[in-house]
Amino acid sequence: MKTFNVPIIYRSPLITAIKNSRKKQDRMKKDFTPTVLDFGPIRILLARHFGFCYGVENAIEIAFKTVEENPGKRIFLLSEMIHNPHVNNDLLAKGVQFIMDTAGRQLVQWENLTSDDIVIIPAFGTTLEIEAKLSSLGIAPLQYNTTCPFVERVWNKAEQIGQQSYTVIVHGKPGHEETRATFSHSRSNTPTVVVKDMAEAQLLATFITGESPAAEFYDRFKGQYSEGFDVVKDLQRVGVVNQTTMLATETQGIADYIKNVIIDRYALTSENAGERFADTRDTLCYATNDNQSAVTGLLEEEADLAIVVGGYNSSNTSHLVELCEEKLPTYFIAADDQMISKNKIRHYDFHHKQELNSDVFLPEKDVVTVMMTSGASCPDALVEAVIRRLLSFYGLEQQIEQDIETYK
Repeated sequence: MKTFNVPIIYRSPLITAIKNSRKKQDRMKKDFTPTVLDFGPIRILLARHFGFCYGVENAIEIAFKTVEENPGKRIFLLSEMIHNPHVNNDLLAKGVQFIMDTAGRQLVQWENLTSDDIVIIPAFGTTLEIEAKLSSLGIAPLQYNTTCPFVERVWNKAEQIGQQSYTVIVHGKPGHEETRATFSHSRSNTPTVVVKDMAEAQLLATFITGESPAAEFYDRFKGQYSEGFDVVKDLQRVGVVNQTTMLATETQGIADYIKNVIIDRYALTSENAGERFADTRDTLCYATNDNQSAVTGLLEEEADLAIVVGGYNSSNTSHLVELCEEKLPTYFIAADDQMISKNKIRHYDFHHKQELNSDVFLPEKDVVTVMMTSGASCPDALVEAVIRRLLSFYGLEQQIEQDIETYK
């Protein structure tokens, strides 16, 4: 796989050594057991896969190279390039400006842009409407394009089944930049509707079966369907694609559920279900699959708590938190300095969108075991910083250097 020129500030000698060692031992990525870092009074179980993915490294390389090669020019990002505050803040410090926030609210008005400006498309991609807007301003929309190839693969799959007269059901968060982009690209080819979770998929199914009156669809899915959507006609042949960072099990569950509803509705069998349900296979990216599978492997071990590192608005990171929360106390943090002491930690409750301060953190035990992973947009340097911070509570910071040598 291609390697990228990512700034050294995001790299970690420890994590690089561990990842290289695991890769040599398991080139086919079949082993999802964690790496055990045993420091005596504290043991850290590090997930097999975590951190920067292909799409994130690609975006970072393009963005920083663009800044370096265009001194004196105004450089804009449509919105956050990735969902990590440290990377985004580094770009802001270099003079890059965001045109919109993550919700799509305008921060820089379009009329303030000129044809001499550079606009970078973030890793999530963007809508066809915004591409057209940039073109109208004399800005080539795709000249500085960091859209993840795995996001583009979803667009291609949606277009492919749309050309076969299937309606596209997008499993994603309606307000997320990637889902907004996928929805835009899909609806240009075929009727499209977004469902955010299994509950909405089950609701949609009642319109497929006719259990719910068609007229109710337009209120229940307001803002989540393409213009001219015909509930009766457009739900007769469907296929499911997804925002690439959703929970793999949830996407598969939604696809299986809708498929079975279609089979029952039209008296089909698994052999001829393709007449009305498109085989999209899994459109999750490899990193999302690997990171979630690694957490599943992690959770087979015993531990006292889990720490997940990443941006609070990162979808793929929040799903790793969800998985960990099913088994043990889980702390979602953006940086090492949120661990105040052995007893205090500031962490994020993404369910209620609020930061919490807890006076209970590391238990008083002879040996404390901590599970750890991070999202696909989180620099490895932050993970090492979290490990160093944990060790500092036990006076063991110097042992990091010994571990680096162990894994070389």
